Amino acid sequence: MQTHLTGFVLTRQSRDYHGQTEIVLWVKTDHGPCRLVIHGDKPVCFIPVEEQQQASQAFSAANLQVQWREVSLQNFQHKPVNACYTHTVRDSLQISPILAAEGLDGFETDIRLADRFLMERFIRGGIVFTGLPKQKLGYVEYSEVKAKAADYLPELSVVSLDIECSEKGVLYSVGLHSEVDSRVIMVGAPKPEDHDEPWIQWVDSEKALLLALESWFSQFDPDIIIGWNVIDFDFRLLLKRAEWNKLSLRIGRAKQIPHWRHSTQNPNQGFITIPGRVVLDGIDTLKTATYNFRSWSLESVSQELLGEGKKIHNVHDRMAEINQMFRHDKLSLARYNLQDCKLVTRIFEHTHLLDFTMERSRLTGVELDRVGGSVAAFTNLYLPQLHRAGYVAPSLETDNWIASPGGYVMDSKPGLYDSVLVLDFKSLYPSIIRSFRIDPMGLVEGLLLDEGKGNNQAIAGFRGGRFHREKHFLPQMIEDLWSARDQAKRDGDKAFSQAIKIIMNSFYGVLGSSGCRFFDHRLASSITMRGHEVLSRTKEMIEEKGYTVIYGDTDSVFVHLGRSHTQGEADSVGDQLVVDINAAWQDHLREEYNLDCYLELEYETHYRKFLMPTIRGQDTGSKKRYAGLVWQGDKETIIFKGLETVRTDWTVLAQDFQKVLYDKIFHNQDVEEYIRDYVQKANAGEFDEKLVYRKRLRRNLSDYQKNVPPHVRAARMADGINEKMGRPLQYQNGGWIEYLITVNGPEPKEALTSLIDYNHYVDKQLKPVADGILPFIGRTFDEITAPQLGLF
Repeated sequence: MQTHLTGFVLTRQSRDYHGQTEIVLWVKTDHGPCRLVIHGDKPVCFIPVEEQQQASQAFSAANLQVQWREVSLQNFQHKPVNACYTHTVRDSLQISPILAAEGLDGFETDIRLADRFLMERFIRGGIVFTGLPKQKLGYVEYSEVKAKAADYLPELSVVSLDIECSEKGVLYSVGLHSEVDSRVIMVGAPKPEDHDEPWIQWVDSEKALLLALESWFSQFDPDIIIGWNVIDFDFRLLLKRAEWNKLSLRIGRAKQIPHWRHSTQNPNQGFITIPGRVVLDGIDTLKTATYNFRSWSLESVSQELLGEGKKIHNVHDRMAEINQMFRHDKLSLARYNLQDCKLVTRIFEHTHLLDFTMERSRLTGVELDRVGGSVAAFTNLYLPQLHRAGYVAPSLETDNWIASPGGYVMDSKPGLYDSVLVLDFKSLYPSIIRSFRIDPMGLVEGLLLDEGKGNNQAIAGFRGGRFHREKHFLPQMIEDLWSARDQAKRDGDKAFSQAIKIIMNSFYGVLGSSGCRFFDHRLASSITMRGHEVLSRTKEMIEEKGYTVIYGDTDSVFVHLGRSHTQGEADSVGDQLVVDINAAWQDHLREEYNLDCYLELEYETHYRKFLMPTIRGQDTGSKKRYAGLVWQGDKETIIFKGLETVRTDWTVLAQDFQKVLYDKIFHNQDVEEYIRDYVQKANAGEFDEKLVYRKRLRRNLSDYQKNVPPHVRAARMADGINEKMGRPLQYQNGGWIEYLITVNGPEPKEALTSLIDYNHYVDKQLKPVADGILPFIGRTFDEITAPQLGLF
C-alpha cells in the first residue's frame, strides 16, 4: 500500500540511465532521508509550428529521434508552437546547436529536466509524495513516484567542516563540528598526555584520514555541510588528495561520490554536488543574504559579528605556526582546527543563515546551495504560470540589448544644513510594478491594445511599452510577497522577512538584466523611468509646500526645513508631508490612469545637522555622498554615506579623523586645535598602525601592464620577497594586499623596509577629508595647518 510522505527537497539531479531519463530527488522527511527516483520523464522544448517540418528534417539528418505533440501554447510573437520531446538528456543537448545551425527558433531548450519537474508542480522545497518504498542502508528509496507541492519545514542536521594542511596541500587534519558529534581527525600518534582528549581521532596516514571522513559521514549522516571557503578550498583539496590516494571519497548519501565542476567564467571558482547533502559556503551565503564586510576572512567576519576570532593573521605566520603545531603540538592544532569549525557554526547561528536559505528555497524553489540565483528564482515562479496562460517563455537574447536608465539621482545642493528630513518610498520599484501592472506577459498582451483609462485599454509605460490591466502575474506575485513580509515582520521572523525583501527587490534587476529570458527594455524602462517621474513630481509637491528638496536618490528625497527644528517639530512636519503626498499620489493615479495606487512615502529620518559636500575640487554638489547627525534611541550618532569613513580604500587614519572632525563641526565646536594636534601626531609616528591601505587585486598580477597602481606594486614586491625566501606566492591570482606608502613608494605591510612618507598621508588622506567640510564654516585645511609665524 502506498503512503503519502511529506518532506523537503535537498538535492536534485537528472541523468540518462539504461537508455531513459532518471530524476533523483533526495528528500528530508520526519522519518529520515528518502531517495525519490522518477523514470521516463522526457526533456521538452517548444518550436514554432511553421518551423516544425524544417526542424524535423534537421533532426533526422543528425540521427536525432524526437516526438512531437500539439499544445495550446504560443510564443511572445503570438505564433503557435508545438512541444518537441527527446528520449534522453543527452539527446536534448543536441537540440539547440541543430536549431541554431538552421536559423530556427527553439524555446525553453535550456530548462533542466529536474528543475522543470519541480517547477511545473509548484514544488518549492516542500514536497508530498507517494511511491513504492524499498528500505536501503540509512535511507528509503521510492520508485514510481508521484509528487506535488507541500508546505513543510524540516529540522536539518548540520556539520561545520574545516581542514588543516601543509603549504603543498598535504592533509594534516579535518575538523567536524555538529550537535551530535564534534571531533578532529588527525594524522599522527598521540603523546601520552593527549590520550585524555577523546574528541581527537588519531589516524596513521592521509589515506586513513580520508577513509575515516567517509565513515564519519556514513555514521552521522548530516543534511547540510557548512564551512568558510569550503567549496573552493576545503572540498577542492579533499577531492584532489582523495584522487592522489586513489580513493573516491564516498561522502554522499548511499555512499555516492561528489561531483565537482569548474566555473566556465572564473577558473578559480568551482561547484560541488554531493548527492543527498547540501554544501553552504559561509562567504557566498552571507553575500546572497546581502551582508557586506570590510574583509571576508573568517577572522575579520567573526570579530565583527561575534567579537572573537583567530589569533593568526598573516598567511605566512599562520602557515609556519600550523606546520610547527603539526610537528610538535598536535593537540593545539586540533583545538585550532575545531575552533574554526565552531566559529563558522556560530556565524551561521548568529545571522540565521540556514533559516534564510531555507525560506528563500520555500519562496522561489531554487536549490538551497544556489548562489545569487535571482534569474532562476524569477523563472521558477513565473514560467509555470505563463504556461497555464498559454505562452512559452522567450529565449535568452544576447543581441540587440538596450540598456534602461538607472535609478533617478537628483543634482544636489551642497551645504551644511540644520534639520533635513529624509522621505523614502517603501519598496519603490515593487510598488511601481504593482501600481502600473508591469509584467512580461502583460506587455505582450498590452501591445495588442490601445492606451487609455478604460478597463479595455492598456496602461501606458515608457519607450513604447503598454500593459494589460488584467492579464499579468507579477503584480500579484509582489502583492503576495508584500503581505507575507508584513506578516513576517509582525512575527519577528527576520530571516523570512529578509528573504522576501531580497526576492521582491530582485524582480526589477531581473527584468533589466540581459541574462534573463524575460528581459525587454520596455519593461525595465517602464519601472525606472516611472521612478524618475515619481521622484520629480514628489519634489514639486514638497516645494509647493514651502520646503526645499536638496537631494534625491532612487527612492528618497532630502528635504531642508529652512531652519533648526526640534525632534518633535521635525516629526510633525515629516508625518504631515507623507500623509499629504500619499493622498496626492492616490488621486493622481485614479484620475490619470484609473488605477489603485500602491506608492507609499514614509518619513524615515530627521538629520539635526546635515552635510551635502561638493565633488572634490569643484563647486558642484556630489551624489551618493553625505553625512548627518541623528538621534538613534537615546543617543546621537553620525550617519556617513559614501564618504571616507565607510569606504574600504581609505586608511583608519583618515576615518578616525573624519569621525571626530565632523562631530565637532556638527556640534559647533572649534576644530583648529584638534586638526593641528592630529597632524602633528601623525607626522611624529604616533598613528603608524592607522596608515595601512588595504586594497583588492581584482585581476591576476601579470595582467597589470600599462597602469600599475600602488597596491599592485606592493603585491609584486611582496611576492618577490616570498620567492626569495622559498615561500608560496600570495598575490599572483588576485586577493587582498595591505601596504603603506613610504619615501620609496608603496611597500607591503609584512615587508616594510623604508621610512613612512608622512607627507603623503597628510596631503592625500587628511587634507581631502578636512576640505570636504571646512569651507562650509569658512576655513581650509592649509590655512589651519600652516606654520605659525612668530612676532618679530
